[in-house]
This record gives sequence, C-alpha cells and structure tokens, in this order.
Amino acid sequence: MTHHEHPDAALVRQGYDAFKTGDMETLGSMMTSDCTHHAPGSTRFGGHFKGRDNILAMYAELAEYTGGTMRVELGRICVDGRGHAIANHTWFAEHGDRGIEMPGALFFTIIGGKVSDIDECVEDIAELDAFYSLGGPAATGT
Repeated sequence: MTHHEHPDAALVRQGYDAFKTGDMETLGSMMTSDCTHHAPGSTRFGGHFKGRDNILAMYAELAEYTGGTMRVELGRICVDGRGHAIANHTWFAEHGDRGIEMPGALFFTIIGGKVSDIDECVEDIAELDAFYSLGGPAATGT
C-alpha cells in the first residue's frame, strides 16, 4: 500500500521539524497572525496565547526555562480532510535537576494552508504544573 501524505499532515510535520530545530521563522510563517495556542495547566506556560508573536514568545520562554533541553518525538498525524489534524507525540525536558517525559497531542485547525488554532493536551496536568513550577524567570502572564 502506498502512503500519500495529506497536505495538512505535511504542514504539521513541517511544523514539528521547525520546532525541533528551533527554526521559529519557519514555524511562525506556518501560522495565521491571529493563531491561538491553548495550553493546559495553571503556570505561566498554561493558558491561551493569542497571536503568532505571543505563541513564539512562549516557545522561546519554554526553551529558556528548559535550558534548550526540550525535545519532541512526533508519533502519528491524523487528518479529517476538513482542516483538522491531530498529532500525538512524547515530549522531554529538563529544568535544574528535574526531568520530565510525557505523552501529549496537539489538535490543529488549518485554514488556507496555515495553522489558525492549536489545542494542546497532555497525559498528566498535575505533573506538568509541578514541572513548570520549579522556578525560573518571573511569570509574564497570559
């Protein structure tokens, strides 16, 4: 059986590759200017990040908080052919002497070949909050 990747799946895969290499210019070019990333949890990394610039700033804060150790291993991408894609992954990061490994998923809404909305889900919100509450730069709010 031949596998033909749907354009929405290819877009999501390209986004994961850009995130993995820290290519925020490419990642930003794949989002609408008013894109929103909805992140779980009650720390400064949880909430609704509205606008491409705010999303990229949050990603930069994540990189700073984790000392550049955050990495994401992409699993499967599923699409509906109507502008939605779900990507499952496992992410890893360190902060100080603590590390985390957690399954998660991103649900994307895609309009006109660009991501307009990202809904993030994780396996354990309490563990996520505990990891992101270890200290670091002052909270910036969302």
